[in-house]
Amino acid sequence: QVQLVESGGGLVQAGGSLRLSCAVSGSMFSISVMGWYRQAPGKQRDLVALISRGGMSNYADSVQSRLTISRDNAKNTVYLQINSLKPEDTAVYYCHCDPPGSQRYWGQGTQVTVSS
Repeated sequence: QVQLVESGGGLVQAGGSLRLSCAVSGSMFSISVMGWYRQAPGKQRDLVALISRGGMSNYADSVQSRLTISRDNAKNTVYLQINSLKPEDTAVYYCHCDPPGSQRYWGQGTQVTVSS
């Protein structure tokens, strides 16, 4: 069973930065695609960033210049650095793990609130 635990969310002023972390249990992390989604109140859950097992990253166009996704396979952890935060970044941020040939696993989410 794969379990994901996000952390690092909180309340931050516009213009600030946060680094979200997602720790993954089990032995599948290093061979899994990892990603972050976010869901704002009343909206659908949208993809913001993906990172392959080899470290190649992809971002949603709307956030590409402000986000950096990274992974540490030795720590079974994926990170999301968010810079120049805006009020519209307020959302619950979820990480997911896609082991090859398996279902997608989700974390419980971490709340990010950006005040203007």
